[in-house]
Amino acid sequence: MVIILGIESTAHTFGAALLDGETFLSNVKDSFTSEEEGMIPAAVADHHIRVLSDVLSKALQGRTDIEVIAYSASPGLGHTLRIGAAAARALAKKFGAKLVGVNHCIAHLEIGKKETTAKDPVFLYASGVNTQVIAFHEGKFRIFGETLDMGVGNFLDSFGRKKGLGFPAGPKIEALAKKGTKLIDLPYSVKGMDTSFGGLLTKIETLNEPLEDVCYSVQETVFAMLVEVCERALAFTGKNELLLGGGVACNKRLQDMCSSMCKARGAIFHVPANEFLVDNAAMIAWLGKVTYEKGNTVSIEQAGINPYERTDEV
Repeated sequence: MVIILGIESTAHTFGAALLDGETFLSNVKDSFTSEEEGMIPAAVADHHIRVLSDVLSKALQGRTDIEVIAYSASPGLGHTLRIGAAAARALAKKFGAKLVGVNHCIAHLEIGKKETTAKDPVFLYASGVNTQVIAFHEGKFRIFGETLDMGVGNFLDSFGRKKGLGFPAGPKIEALAKKGTKLIDLPYSVKGMDTSFGGLLTKIETLNEPLEDVCYSVQETVFAMLVEVCERALAFTGKNELLLGGGVACNKRLQDMCSSMCKARGAIFHVPANEFLVDNAAMIAWLGKVTYEKGNTVSIEQAGINPYERTDEV
């Protein structure tokens, strides 16, 4: 079996994971947090530099028989992608390992399929920057709908930051929403297969309602938008499976709404464990394995990054 080290560094998480065949031997991460601010790229990069050695040491467990190193080459923050790529190049030289650069978004898709029984699903990718409805069609992953302004995670974090909830704000919003009882009428922006959150963010800044009710109403409105476009994608593609991925997919209310929609239309709902929903290095190692077995490697000199590569460009 080929021993593969995966390195994740697209945004607020620096992670490393060791894969032996189809078994993960480790999956270690350290994520940037803030009580007052969001992700300032330079600050997140400093965080990654501070934790890099410890994370890699815990993930490697003293192993030196690394044959392949996979790293997140795209998309993401240039500041942080460079740190992961530099670590991958240095370790490839140290271990004499092959290098594989992978797309972070597709890694979310592939780890979801590995960790569930999903075969050919419509995929809702809901994370900080990305909000996309994706399906494999005619030989490649294609985007059937996406955000027109900001990702759902960035929307939640922006809202949370204005309310003093810190970063990341999603888990705190979810907890507050469970205490809310009043559904406030909020802008519902679905345009064809695409969504928009900017107008909603502007609206909630003007509200003078209990924070619990605002959080409850935000979740109900935003998640209904996502579920609507997912159901439309299922109908359009003729597929009968929905798979969730991305950090926002950890939200139990979103999972419940997606599950109810699938049940109503006779589709199968899939969601992997939270460990594989949030940014993690295991998914990078797994896509690295898939990519390596296709014969796609890159030299140390060519192992760069592409911060703006889209899912449907791979």
